[in-house]
Amino acid sequence: MLKVAALVGSIRKESYNMKLAKFIKDRFKDHLDIRFVPIRDLAHYDQDIENEAPSSVQNFKDLLSDVDAFLIVTPEFNHSIPGVLKNALDWLSRGDKEMNGKPTFLAGATMGALGTVRAQMHLRQILNAPGMGAKVLPGNEILIGHIQHKMDESGQLTDQRTIDFIDGVVEEFIQFAETVKPKSNVL
Repeated sequence: MLKVAALVGSIRKESYNMKLAKFIKDRFKDHLDIRFVPIRDLAHYDQDIENEAPSSVQNFKDLLSDVDAFLIVTPEFNHSIPGVLKNALDWLSRGDKEMNGKPTFLAGATMGALGTVRAQMHLRQILNAPGMGAKVLPGNEILIGHIQHKMDESGQLTDQRTIDFIDGVVEEFIQFAETVKPKSNVL
């Protein structure tokens, strides 16, 4: 079973993106061991302190030490990703570069029509940077527009077409992850 770190870019209490991430975790619990890694309390990235990172950063990185893959769920803020997510990714691009070579898939939901397409375009650019080196699932983004009409009051997805689409993307990701997962160096 793949151990997947979930980074959710929205820290709002009633976040649609957190609800989406929880849906994915619950729905695929027999195939993916998804662990939420909080990013709310990370110190701001500062190159002056990167070699002696604050405890919030060290604790964050420790939670990622044994994961096989990443799930990043992001809202769209001003046509891009939220600052709190960018800050977390900046920390991950330094030191041990925890995402380097790791299979990664993206998801996002908005109340608007485009479903985080612009944010995910920027996110792909960031994840492709030399310091990141994430192996992002190509061509299978989960972009959910008008999310408020696809969830019930408890935050459960109810739109079957959306659920079927997510099922397909996650199946593709599991296959993709098996092909790009870093191999052990043991002979």
